[in-house]
Amino acid sequence: MSIWSEVAADLRVPVERDPAARGPLDVILSYPGFHAITAHRFIHALHELGVPLLPRFLANVVRALTGVEIHPAARIGHRFFIDHGMGVLIGETAEIGDDVTLYKGVTLGGTSLAGGKRHPTIGNDVVIGTNASILGAITVGDGARVGAGSVVVRDVPARATVVGIPGRIVLQDGRPVASVFAQRVDMPDPQGQIIADLIERVAALEAALDRTRAKVTPASAFDIETVPGDVSSAL
Repeated sequence: MSIWSEVAADLRVPVERDPAARGPLDVILSYPGFHAITAHRFIHALHELGVPLLPRFLANVVRALTGVEIHPAARIGHRFFIDHGMGVLIGETAEIGDDVTLYKGVTLGGTSLAGGKRHPTIGNDVVIGTNASILGAITVGDGARVGAGSVVVRDVPARATVVGIPGRIVLQDGRPVASVFAQRVDMPDPQGQIIADLIERVAALEAALDRTRAKVTPASAFDIETVPGDVSSAL
């Protein structure tokens, strides 16, 4: 598809999917997500041509104007839709399939400072909810759904629904994997653990101090004979 065909397909998506859209002109004038993906189509083309510096500069301008940050190297499929837009971040090595929808605040980020593939691969027909984070070089399968606020750091199978921190599968092919309420997730409290460790440490130190005090009697503590020779002779 040509860039203009891609833009036209991106334009149809919010008109069809978003009940708030009042037609193509409304989307063109007032949808920052559409502005961001339209700009990215052209910026990515410049990047693929090997144009230096300019793609990154233009991407930063688009970020300032729309609140959506898309690295010029990110590969995005057909009919992409960012709903409400603000705070979306798509990293350099991210790959996104066709008919994908992202909501406000979604992060497709990396977990490594090393080079190479370090951002997620998103399949076709995936929906990622508000403020969800997909982190690392993982794969989210076709037709998957990621709940709002979830943090996903492991691969997600096709047609699975993932929720929570860390993300866990609650539906597979529309069938419950386990009760959301019955499935417990270990959510440690780091500060509480630190306090507990400190209390345990203080108790151990107090016990050691008590043992030391028991060995040192008042008489022996001030016995002149225990003082080094020079000092005892002076006394």
